[in-house]
Amino acid sequence: MTYEVDPRVDAYIDALPPWQQSICREVRDLVHAADPEVAETIKRTVRPYFVLDGNICALLAAKTHVNVFLYDGAIVPDPQGIITGGHDNKTARTVAVHEGEAVPAEPLLVMFRQIIANNRAGGWRKLKSQPD
Repeated sequence: MTYEVDPRVDAYIDALPPWQQSICREVRDLVHAADPEVAETIKRTVRPYFVLDGNICALLAAKTHVNVFLYDGAIVPDPQGIITGGHDNKTARTVAVHEGEAVPAEPLLVMFRQIIANNRAGGWRKLKSQPD
């Protein structure tokens, strides 16, 4: 798969240990596979973000894992239980992937596609404020 990369995102990933590089590259490929219009950028000084009509996700390498922050306002379903943190967070939830663990590719791809659809429908804030 080919897509336009942001060299600052490359620099962030390239500076990580090999196991974290692998996780970040797989997540990067997944978010781009969710929609060919996804763009990369850097926010909060150094953090890679993936955006399309709003934030989709961000990457943050920690000492023992890589966090994938899902910007979904906690409205995207998680039937496979991959969310590891931020269950009560109003903006983003987290999927932590540790060294030696497989990236939960299929559930992440489904979630990325739903977040993008929600962004195109006005964003999770708008969707949450609509009556059921």
